[in-house]
Amino acid sequence: MKYTFIAFLFSTSIFYTAQQAAAQTTYLPHYTSKNGLASNNCYFILQDKKGFIWIATDNGLSRFDGTNFQNFTIEDGLPDTQILQMKEDNQGRIWFFALNGQLSYLKDGKFYNKDNDDLLRKLSLNTVIVSFLMDKSGRIWLGTNSNIIVCYDGKTIKKYVSPNTNDKFINAFIHEDEQGNIFAYSDQSVQKFDGKTFSLIKSQVQPLSYMTAINTANKSLLYLDKSGLKEFSRGKINNLISIPQNLIKNMSGYFYYDNKTKEVWIANANGAFALDKSGKTIQYLQDISVNQVIKDSNQNMWFATNVGIYMLPNLNNRLSIIDAESGLSSNVIKSITKDGKNRLWLGTDDAVIDVLTINNYQVSEIGLDDFKKYKTIKQLTFDSKNQSIYFSSDYGMGVFKNIYKSTGDVNYLKEANNSMFVIKHFSLGRNNDHLALALSSGVVFLADRTNNLNFNSLKYKEKEDFFKDRSYHVFYDRDDNLWFSNINGLSQFSDGKLIKHFEKHPLLTKRINDIQQLEDGTLILATDGYGLIFYKNNQITKQITQKDGLTNNICTKLFIKNGEIWVLTNKGVNKITNYPTKPSVANFDYGKDLLSDDINSLFIDDSTAYFATNKGLILFKYNNKNISRNLPKVYVTSIMKDSERLPINQSNFTFETGNNTILFTFSAVDFTTSDITYRYRLNENSAWVETRTRRLDFSSLQSGDYVFEVSAKSQNANWGPSAKISFTIKKHFWQSLWFLSILILLVAYIFYKVAVYITRKQKDKEQEQLLVKNKVLMLEQQALQAMMNPHFVFNVMNSIQHYINTQNTASANKVLTGFAKLIRKNLEICTKSYISLEEELEYLNLYLKLEKNRFGDKLKYVFSIDEEIDKEETFIPSMLLQPYVENAIWHGIMPKETGGEIHINFKLLDEHYLNIEIIDNGIGIENSLRDKKETHISKGMQLTKERLNLLGQIGAKPIHLNVTQNTTNGTTVSISIPLK
Repeated sequence: MKYTFIAFLFSTSIFYTAQQAAAQTTYLPHYTSKNGLASNNCYFILQDKKGFIWIATDNGLSRFDGTNFQNFTIEDGLPDTQILQMKEDNQGRIWFFALNGQLSYLKDGKFYNKDNDDLLRKLSLNTVIVSFLMDKSGRIWLGTNSNIIVCYDGKTIKKYVSPNTNDKFINAFIHEDEQGNIFAYSDQSVQKFDGKTFSLIKSQVQPLSYMTAINTANKSLLYLDKSGLKEFSRGKINNLISIPQNLIKNMSGYFYYDNKTKEVWIANANGAFALDKSGKTIQYLQDISVNQVIKDSNQNMWFATNVGIYMLPNLNNRLSIIDAESGLSSNVIKSITKDGKNRLWLGTDDAVIDVLTINNYQVSEIGLDDFKKYKTIKQLTFDSKNQSIYFSSDYGMGVFKNIYKSTGDVNYLKEANNSMFVIKHFSLGRNNDHLALALSSGVVFLADRTNNLNFNSLKYKEKEDFFKDRSYHVFYDRDDNLWFSNINGLSQFSDGKLIKHFEKHPLLTKRINDIQQLEDGTLILATDGYGLIFYKNNQITKQITQKDGLTNNICTKLFIKNGEIWVLTNKGVNKITNYPTKPSVANFDYGKDLLSDDINSLFIDDSTAYFATNKGLILFKYNNKNISRNLPKVYVTSIMKDSERLPINQSNFTFETGNNTILFTFSAVDFTTSDITYRYRLNENSAWVETRTRRLDFSSLQSGDYVFEVSAKSQNANWGPSAKISFTIKKHFWQSLWFLSILILLVAYIFYKVAVYITRKQKDKEQEQLLVKNKVLMLEQQALQAMMNPHFVFNVMNSIQHYINTQNTASANKVLTGFAKLIRKNLEICTKSYISLEEELEYLNLYLKLEKNRFGDKLKYVFSIDEEIDKEETFIPSMLLQPYVENAIWHGIMPKETGGEIHINFKLLDEHYLNIEIIDNGIGIENSLRDKKETHISKGMQLTKERLNLLGQIGAKPIHLNVTQNTTNGTTVSISIPLK
């Protein structure tokens, strides 16, 4: 057995000589250009008032929020890529001092330099600025590496030059004391400002350089001289901490003083050193040149080096490593457990078990005889009942008995037939001496592990003490019921009965890597891809997955301590608290470089968490009461509108309408985790939208008022306070109130004018129709008069007289009766605009009979009526046909010696029109007109034609009239009348 001692402290390591520095095992996260840093050569670190970490490098600036680096270069407004130093004034401006001597500052998200700021143009000195001070009057003082001191009082710029060759202002550090006196501490002199100029003074305050002096908030001066750290306050020098000369001589950068812990941190070419008043010295980053050390508002230490930046987390978040360099036999730790005497048992990958005494960090190595068989110790379990440690590899198992007396009493598991077996996992009965084994061939269990650590695979009885099928895990619960998982799923063996739980729940058919039990009897199942399953009373009561905060759904190990559930996944470590009331999942993201996919096992005691990894043993203190739970505050870091950068301090913007593209970038500062979730909305009444991105752009927004609101939360904590930016997109001119008012008035005016026009047109139309109707009435009266042709009346009367004179009383009575009927019918229809076809036919018959009586056989007439025509329901204009029939008789047939014939036809053209044809075989209308010496137009026909035109204007459909001569003789009158 080999014994070694580890020089180790959980949070710090005592350092006396360079050789002991190798015992430093505190983990410092390291950020380089691979993580997004602008450059690995870092000069200066500043934390601004919002909490962001700024890093000045030889390739521009980086701003770090704990998750992402945002880099800034000349394109963003820096005057040079090499930024040496930074300061933040009381107005919130961050000043940047470049190697080329140019000044710039950041205000409200915008960089200002000599090209866009008159002050910086005047302050262009072409010399390196080494110190910056804004005094209580608001004056800006600049110390340079040449013989110049500059003062800007808000109106004028004054430059002070020392005239003495041996008293120049080279590398001057500017300080203001409690009374407002201004001092310049340079490499060659100490001078005091009297209101007009600087004068030499004698002073015992002698800082080593401008890097070794700090202006404090209470106007005192902290500085390093050859003997150590001192404070100049109210005219007195106070010795704070003595510093060894070798550290003073090797200083390569700035120092930091922690007034709370009374520690000074020195940047050295060989690393960073922390010293307190007692002289205790702790070294970090051995053999790395450190340029600066600062402490942020969360008590984390930051180191600027030439290989990137390092962070030393605060005590609550600090991890430590014990590895082969610290005294372990190997860096690869596969398993871990703890015995009753506060000793950790660590299984390695070289057939060695290390026993680490936590109280003094003494390590003892226990080598196992069969290297090949026990090369990798995959499982260690403490048997408190028998004060033993059981261990297993893939191909064997053993037990150390009486471990408090000796570690030499080792007993190995044997198979009676020397058959080979592969162990996946084992479990010890809590209240008895049972031992269960999960083998590649199945599950077996031993009844007496203490006295009989062997088994005979040939004598096992299936379903009694052997369950076939490849198995993964076995577990004895507090009642010594055996639970196991195999290729089928989860099963339970209790009181001689096998219960196959996987048959009832599909989730229980998945591979289970670990099983643990809570105080209330709930089983927790770590699955291979389905997160955690909580199983109680034969029911799945809860499932926690990556959606609930797990780093991954592949869970490998579980550990329960004080009601808290620790989970190993293949992506990191999680802890679940407040189960079952309100489960909360936390991850340990600040150690993600170590606590990731290389973790093999874990052990949790009352104050410390231990993790067996491929990089050694990792441990950290966990104490929920001391861990700060501040909610992350989100800041809007830039606002871009159509590629134009806008001031971020302005809370309200107004944009013109159009295709606006508005880009918001924002960030929440949290150096303990990168698991940051954001949510945003554009209106207080709209739903939140969650996102992981830190950039949001909105394009083509509608006109209106918006409030961009964003907040953040880390892991499963509550949402932090919101950042709000209000902006208004102006309405289009046609959406403005004045335009809408004008438009409404215009529409109203147009509507009024249209209404007046329509009304006037309607009145005009009504008046026109009234005139038309009056004219129709006049034409009807004239038509009536025309129908009583004087020649016709005279001829009828002559006929009656002839019959009377010849004493042909019967004929006279007949003609007189017909004529009386005709006169009576004429009087009836003259009062109507439209009459039925039946009435029209009756009237025509009366008229034609009288004419026939006079002309005899010389006149013939025929009526042809379509059978589909309803004569009583079909209406035509009154006094329509008689003038054309009369014209056909007198001007068509009578001129012929042989007489003629008239055909009057009535037929339906379609469902809308009635067609009437009056066809005679007379001489023809054209021939009749040609033979007459004077142009004669039938008055009745002319009146009828005008009536038809007027009726067509009044009605919805026109009346069509067509008078044509037939081929050689005869005339056809065609009238198409809309059916009413």
